[in-house]
Amino acid sequence: MNKELLMKNLRTVPDFPIPGILFFDVTTLFKSAECLKELEEELYEMYKDKGITKVVGVESRGFVMGALLASRLNAGFVLARKPGKLPAETIQETFAKEYGTDTIEIHKDAIDENDVVLIHDDLLATGGTVKAAYNLVQKFNPSKTFINFIIEITNLNGRNVFDEGVDVSALIEVEE
Repeated sequence: MNKELLMKNLRTVPDFPIPGILFFDVTTLFKSAECLKELEEELYEMYKDKGITKVVGVESRGFVMGALLASRLNAGFVLARKPGKLPAETIQETFAKEYGTDTIEIHKDAIDENDVVLIHDDLLATGGTVKAAYNLVQKFNPSKTFINFIIEITNLNGRNVFDEGVDVSALIEVEE
């Protein structure tokens, strides 16, 4: 992986969305064709032999690479969205974030027990958002679940929200 390329193109925004937060903006990676291809290739190599049948993209930046990866893996794509955005019956989970609370939903018919699921989001900070997505996915009793991020802020210890044995990976590790 060309980590230097990705880090050179990653924008950081201090005090966003509130004072004291250093925001890692992956949209600058998405706008670069070279970075987008690098991310796609690296994620595909990580998961091509895992039997993934569904990729869950977490709103909203998780939709970009999640959908690309689902297509590349010949898997279905499931959206984990904020309330009121999905048109059919959903299940939901409310969670704490580093600067408030939020809720996400998944359609009730999105996943079944035969699925091997990859949950993808852009960034792991404190882990609240992806833990909620993980909890939602586990309600479907899939045969296996993987979790992936483009970036992990290691000093915020977001991995600690998961039980030992949950497969969590990130392409880039940074400190805030």
